[in-house]
Amino acid sequence: MKLTFLGTGTSQGIPIIACKCPVCLSTDKKDKRLRTSAMVEVDGQNIVIDSGPDFRYQMLRAQIEKLDAILFTHEHKDHTAGLDDVRAFNWVNKKAVDIYAEERVQASLKQEFAYVFAEFRYPGIPQLKLWTVENKTFYINGTEIVPIRAKHFKLPVYGYRIDGLAYITDANYISDKEKEKLQGLKVLVLNALRKEKHLSHFTLAEALALIEELKPEKAYLTHFSHQLGFHEEISKELPENVFMAYDGLKIEIY
Repeated sequence: MKLTFLGTGTSQGIPIIACKCPVCLSTDKKDKRLRTSAMVEVDGQNIVIDSGPDFRYQMLRAQIEKLDAILFTHEHKDHTAGLDDVRAFNWVNKKAVDIYAEERVQASLKQEFAYVFAEFRYPGIPQLKLWTVENKTFYINGTEIVPIRAKHFKLPVYGYRIDGLAYITDANYISDKEKEKLQGLKVLVLNALRKEKHLSHFTLAEALALIEELKPEKAYLTHFSHQLGFHEEISKELPENVFMAYDGLKIEIY
């Protein structure tokens, strides 16, 4: 199984006018962060988690030619806005893309992309097949997917476990019951927005505390605001089994 970090950044803290903070002006490519998304290559499938506003460029940049499914964590636009661009994969792969989301998220997608779900289907619109995620194990063409229920302040969101990998973003609370699903991980991916307390995201310290509690073999942090700081500097503060992810990073999970 291979995990590719398509994006590790967030809209949080970025002004409308182009940001000129030191992190955003950094020449280190690891500080150049598009909105958070990832792709898992497993059992001959390419499964993407979230398709934010940068989805098209992320897929081009990673030279991905095949898309089998998208798992949505929640309905916020920085995680869904690129959904229209699956149409290119419809054309290349000659099939609809399977979309997995809970009912509330599906309702949001139907509102935001009403033309995709309209009775009159205009030629060339994205071809999607919706599948409902509930808080129980399901399968994508034989690949086991375990949803992890978390809270993004008061909004219920899903993370996902695939074999020894778990991916959780936009969260700041996971119940003890859901933590039971996160035992024995090879790799845990977890959001860490910034160092200062935040209403709806884990801080760096909170993420590290959860990693220490769950004890995965390795952990990768994602969903960074520029407020967190430089990749190189934050990396020096981390335990030896914890790493800052960056756009384009690929890891093998055995």
